[in-house]
Order: sequence, then C-alpha cells, then structure tokens
Amino acid sequence: MSVIAYGAARASLKSSGALLNRNWVAMRRAWILVISGAVESLLFLFAFGFGVGALVGDITLPDGTTVSYTAYVAPAILANAAMMGVLAETSINVFAKFKWMKVYDGILATPLRPWDVALGEVWWALIRGGTYIGAFVVVMGLFGLLDSWWSLLAVPACVFIALAFAGIGLTLATVFRDWPDFDWMNAVVFAMFLFGGTFTPVEAYPAFAQPIVYVMPLYHGIELVRGLSLGQLGPMMLVHVAYLMALCVTGMWIAQKRLAKALYK
Repeated sequence: MSVIAYGAARASLKSSGALLNRNWVAMRRAWILVISGAVESLLFLFAFGFGVGALVGDITLPDGTTVSYTAYVAPAILANAAMMGVLAETSINVFAKFKWMKVYDGILATPLRPWDVALGEVWWALIRGGTYIGAFVVVMGLFGLLDSWWSLLAVPACVFIALAFAGIGLTLATVFRDWPDFDWMNAVVFAMFLFGGTFTPVEAYPAFAQPIVYVMPLYHGIELVRGLSLGQLGPMMLVHVAYLMALCVTGMWIAQKRLAKALYK
C-alpha cells in the first residue's frame, strides 16, 4: 500500500507542477498583452500630443486659459487608456471565458456566486487598467505635462473611470452572441475617442453635435482628468463625477443580473 501511495503522491505532485508551469506561461502571455496595451496609449501620445502638437502649438481654452496642445491632449488619451484597459478585459476576455472556455462552470460549483465572479473580473480589469494609467502618468511627468499638484488626483480619477466602464464591459459580454458583435463596441469606442473632446474643445463642434458629445461617457472622463491635470477645478467636476458614479452603479447592477442569467442557463 505504501508503494501505491508513494506512486500516487508522485503523480499528483508531477501533475501539480505541470499545472503551475502552464499557469505561469499563461500569466507571462497575459502580461505581454497588458504591456502592449500600455504601449499603444503611449504611441497615441507621441503621435497626437507631440507630433500634431508641434504643428498646433498652444491652444486657448473656452475660459481663456492658454496651454500647450500636448498638455491638452495627454489627459484625454490617459482617460481613454483607462477605459480601453477595463473594457478589453471585462468584455472580450469574459465573453471567451464563459462562452467557449467554460471557466466559470467549475467556479459556480463552489460557494461563489455570479456577483463574486463579477467582482473578481472587475478587480483584475482594474489592475490591467491601472498598469496603463501608471505607465502613462510616469511618461506625462517625465515630459512636464503635470502642471499642478491636483494632477496627482488624475490617477484615482482614471481608476474611477475604469470602474465606471467595468459594468458596461461585463454587460456587453453577456449580450453579444459572437466575436463579430464586438466590432460594434469597437466602433462606438473609437467614435467616442475621436469626437469626445479628445483633440479639440467641444465648443468648437457644430451646435447640433454638442449635445451628443455631452452624453458620451468618455467625454465626462476626459473632462474630469483634464481638469485635474491642468488644475482647472469647477462645479462641472461634480457633474462629471456624478455621471460616472451613476454609470458605475447602474452598469454593475445590470451586469451581475445578466451574468447570473447567462451562467445559470
């Protein structure tokens, strides 16, 4: 019996070691994806902030303040990075886990419930988004784009933005039926990036387009981070915070309902 037990223990240790090795390889590949996402945002900064900024020079804001175009665009790209990091993790990756990989089937066999699954995915998404945010803020500091001590609050503000979009990503993961559906999400995200006040003040848009911009979630994230980065605080900052808070609470509530329905089919 001792020989049999010894053999079983050896086999168990060997399989455990193989599993740990596979998990380590998977984690290394995941971090490559995370790092590549951070680099993408930095490329946007160098292309639009420094490239186009060298041609534009300074820009005058609606309140009469003059700032460099790079300092104007950088906070917007930072807010976009926070949104993209969490959306990619909570939508496409969660969709793959419950639709094809069936990762959650085993999890739900434990005392964990869909709400716990949602919170776990959101925490990991915030870690991924935080990586994008941290790398970007460091680069902004190195190039002197943090003009005020208030700009330090841009980091928690971006985490707040990521949290606001987490519920949207989880909800989309349960609504979409196949991979081509995510093209619609990417199209909307790209439209918000281009027209959400990233590259020019919204007041410069045609009058009919301005209300559309004001309801875009990314617009409120951009204005929140830009106001903190440039040290321009005002009552509208509270409006942006309230909008994102409402988006966060509503999105997470709908997401956990949809996730429970999808996982218990």
